[in-house]
Amino acid sequence: MEPIKITKGDFLKNAGIVGMYNMLHVLKAREGEDFWTDEEEQVLCISREFALNADWTDMYFKAFVEIYGPMCTYQEIINRIEKCKGVIEKGDGIEKNSSIKDDLKYITDKMSSSSYKSGFANIRDKIENPEIYENIKSRKINVKMESDEILKRLSELENFLKQPLCRETFCMKSIIYNYINCFWNGKSFLHKANATEDMREMFEKDFSKPLKDYLLKSHEKSMGYCIECNALIDDGSRSNEKVPISFMNDMADDLDKKSSAFWNCKVDAYICPLCAYLYALVPLGFRLVGNKFVFQNIDCSLNALINSNETGKVVLEENARHSEEKYATWVARTLNTVFKLKIRELNNIPVILRGTNEKDGYTFNILHKDILNILKDKKIMEYLEKLSKDPNVKIKNDFLNVYESSIENLINYNNQYRLINRLIKASIETESILSRAVLVFKMQVRTFIIMRGKGENTEMNVKSMANSGYKLRKAILAAKGVEPDADECMRGTIYRLTNALSVGNTERFMDMIIRLYTSSRLDVPNGFIDMLQDREKFNQYGYAFILGLKGSHYVSKEENENG
Repeated sequence: MEPIKITKGDFLKNAGIVGMYNMLHVLKAREGEDFWTDEEEQVLCISREFALNADWTDMYFKAFVEIYGPMCTYQEIINRIEKCKGVIEKGDGIEKNSSIKDDLKYITDKMSSSSYKSGFANIRDKIENPEIYENIKSRKINVKMESDEILKRLSELENFLKQPLCRETFCMKSIIYNYINCFWNGKSFLHKANATEDMREMFEKDFSKPLKDYLLKSHEKSMGYCIECNALIDDGSRSNEKVPISFMNDMADDLDKKSSAFWNCKVDAYICPLCAYLYALVPLGFRLVGNKFVFQNIDCSLNALINSNETGKVVLEENARHSEEKYATWVARTLNTVFKLKIRELNNIPVILRGTNEKDGYTFNILHKDILNILKDKKIMEYLEKLSKDPNVKIKNDFLNVYESSIENLINYNNQYRLINRLIKASIETESILSRAVLVFKMQVRTFIIMRGKGENTEMNVKSMANSGYKLRKAILAAKGVEPDADECMRGTIYRLTNALSVGNTERFMDMIIRLYTSSRLDVPNGFIDMLQDREKFNQYGYAFILGLKGSHYVSKEENENG
C-alpha cells in the first residue's frame, strides 16, 4: 500500500507536521515502519496500514496529556496535595505552616471549577469512587478540620485523581482552555454548544472519523480540491470532507456566514480532513517558552524543521523548567540542534510567536543569516557553552542571567559593552563575576571579527591592551607591596575607568590613564592613541585594558586549570 505523504506548506501546516511527528514519537510509534521522513522528497510519510488501524482520537488525547500534562492545573493540584500531606505527616502542625490554608483553598477551588465539573459528569459512571469528588463540592477541605481527617481526605483525593481516566479528563480540561484554544476554537470540544459534552466523542466526530473515512475512500471522481495540499475532496453540499479553515484562530472568518469575498458568493476554500487533523495538532508543533508559544519555520529541510521544534524525552522530563525559559535561551538551544545537522546553506529563519492568552495574535521574527553565522561560530558556541554552565550572578539584590542577556544582545543586534560594564563593576565586590565579564568580552570581539572580517590585527591588538593592563596592575601592586590577587587599593580606579568608558568620555578616561602610567613609570601603550580616533576601538581597547588591570589573566589561568 502506498504511504500517506504529507508535504510542507505554510507555517501552520508545518507546525502541524511537527505536531504529528511529536505525537507519533511520544507515543512510541515505530519510526521507519509506521512513519518516517523522506528528506529527498521533503515529506513526512505515514504507513497507510498504520493510519487505517490507528485510533486517532486516543493518540491525540494521550499525546497532549503527555506533553502538556506536567504544566497544567491538574499537576499543580497533585503537587499541592503531596506538599500538604508531607507537612501533616511530619507533625509540624497545620497552624505553623501558613501556606497550607492557601494550598487547600487552591485544591478545592480548582476541583470545583466549571470545566472540572463538566469533565467529571462525563466520566462519573466510568471511574471508581466518584463520591470522593462529590464530597469536595459538598464539604470542602479546610484547616478547621482535624489533621487526621485532612490527611485522609487528601489521600483519597490523590488516589481518585491518579485514575488514568481522571488524569486524562482533568488534564485535557486545563489543556483545552489554556493551550489548544490559543490556536483553534469554535469546533469539536471547543464549540460553545459542546462545552458539557464528552471531549473524546466530539473530537472523534469532527476530526478522527472524517479522517478515517477520507483515507478509506477513492477520490478518482471527486471535483473539489484542498486549498492547502491540493488533494481531491468531495465538494457536494453534504460532504464532510470539506472543512472550513475558519476554526483556526486569525486565519479566516466563518465562511458560512461571510461569503462575499468569493466569486458569486460561492465558497470554495476548504481543506481536506487530513489537513484539518494536522491543524488540530498545531499546538504540539509550537513550544511553550516562558509566556509565549514559539515555532521555528525552517523550510529548507524537513529534518531541520522537526529537530528544531521536536518534543523529545529530555524536554518532557524538563517541561516545568522549559516553561520558564526565555526566548533568547530557547533560540540558542534549538539552533544548536540545527547546526549539528550541518546544513550547507542556512538562510534567514522565521520564528513565529504567539502569546498564551486566547486573544493574542501571531507575531513574526526573523533570525537573519548574519546572526546565524555568529551563533554557529565555534568560538562563540564555546563561550556560550561556558556561560550556560553557571549563568546567574547576583548583583546587589538582583540576579542576572548572563547567558540569556548575551544571547539577547546578539539576536537583537546590540553590542555587549553595557553588559560587560555592569559585570566589571559587580566584580569589584564579587571577584567570581570577572570570569563572566571576560567571556562576554571575548564574545563581543569575536562577533566584531565575524561581522567586519578583521581578524588577526583586532585579536592581537586587544590581547596587547589586556597585557598592558595586567603589567600596569603588577607594577602598581608591587609598588604598594600587595599580593597579585589582592586589588582592594585599585577598586576606585577601575570603577572610575568603567564609568568613563560607559559614557564615552575619552578625556576623562585618558586623564586617569596618564596619571596611572606617570606614577608607575611605564610607557603608555600606542593603542591608547589609536582608540581616541575610533569609537569601536575605544570600547574594545578600553575594556581589554580594564579587564587586564582587574586581573583577567589570573582568572583565565584559573579557568583553564579547572577545565
